[in-house]
Amino acid sequence: MPQNSMKDRRPGVGVAVIVTSSSHPNCVVLGKRKGGIGSGLYQLPGGHLEFGETWEKAAAREVLEETGLHINNVELCQVQNTILEEENYHYVTIVMIGEVVNADSCEPMNIEPEKCEGWSWVHWNDLPSVDKLFWAFRDFYKSGKNPFIK
Repeated sequence: MPQNSMKDRRPGVGVAVIVTSSSHPNCVVLGKRKGGIGSGLYQLPGGHLEFGETWEKAAAREVLEETGLHINNVELCQVQNTILEEENYHYVTIVMIGEVVNADSCEPMNIEPEKCEGWSWVHWNDLPSVDKLFWAFRDFYKSGKNPFIK
């Protein structure tokens, strides 16, 4: 039996964060992936859930590590189960939402330039086309959930 048969594999667990700020109404922080899977696609800040970590702590940690922004009021927005067999990709992505702590100094930095071309605030109605969104974010967007409408 092959070592990497589909039934022996497990999906990854990721955290993606919708970062908001009162200084940028109806906007999210968006970056373009660089190198690795999904290169050239737009993503939210995020990464892997670490062992023993809460979703809220993972969200705050990933946003800080990638953008230098501190967030609070972090809560669950939605969970995505994204499977792309042709890309050998299966992730359960916990989509969190949080707001920047200090709205007066909330310009994101590109702390991991080897992984991202840069971060910027993008209005929810001006997101790139669906085919340019990274897979879990694409599935979130296609679900029709608008994080700015409660």
